[in-house]
Amino acid sequence: MRFIIVSGPPSAGKTAVMVHTIKHLLKDGLKVVACKIDCLKTSDDEYYHTLGIPVAVGLSEYLCPDHFFAANLEEIYAWGINHEAEVLILETAGLCHRCAPAVQGCLSICVIDNLSGIDTPQKIGPMLSTADIVVISKGDIVSQAEREVFRQRVEMVNPDAAVLTVNGLNGQGSLKLKKIIMDSTPISEIEGKELRCSMPAAICSYCTGETMIGSKYQMGNVKKVSFGKV
Repeated sequence: MRFIIVSGPPSAGKTAVMVHTIKHLLKDGLKVVACKIDCLKTSDDEYYHTLGIPVAVGLSEYLCPDHFFAANLEEIYAWGINHEAEVLILETAGLCHRCAPAVQGCLSICVIDNLSGIDTPQKIGPMLSTADIVVISKGDIVSQAEREVFRQRVEMVNPDAAVLTVNGLNGQGSLKLKKIIMDSTPISEIEGKELRCSMPAAICSYCTGETMIGSKYQMGNVKKVSFGKV
């Protein structure tokens, strides 16, 4: 089964891009399943359901969505196998911009949009810098010059990734993404695979439910601002 991980900032167009791409996969007679991981609520599963494919949703709620993602990879893979899927699309939230969802051996796609600003690629981190494919959406809304500058900024952060432009409204460019997915190597298991980058440190007092402000209430992984010499 091909295990495809799709990440990107909120509202970048991840679901729209993948819905068009899955349509191409279904036309080839492939069995596709989709899983969406988000934080508090999502309606993206409704878009995947319109394709007539099995869909699962995982909400991390009080947990970091990236840690929730990693803790559930084995179960998600087994779910896909149980459905005899040939392609599993796992779309995950990337809300902190430090997220690192890429897994060794799995095709990693990062979706980012032209409207987010030309400095955005440098702010995103491993979610973008470790991706195999970077999909740029919403290019129809900005000028050619803005598209070129934005693409250059993306390539500066991840010079090894293939950069594609996909229109989330009409699906233009999604056929090429489908071909790349089919060229990826299927995996026989997910257990034992490694994340391409370690995740952000967690487990501080606020992670475990603390609500009071002040150093005496803080413990675990705590990092303070350096203000320099006064």
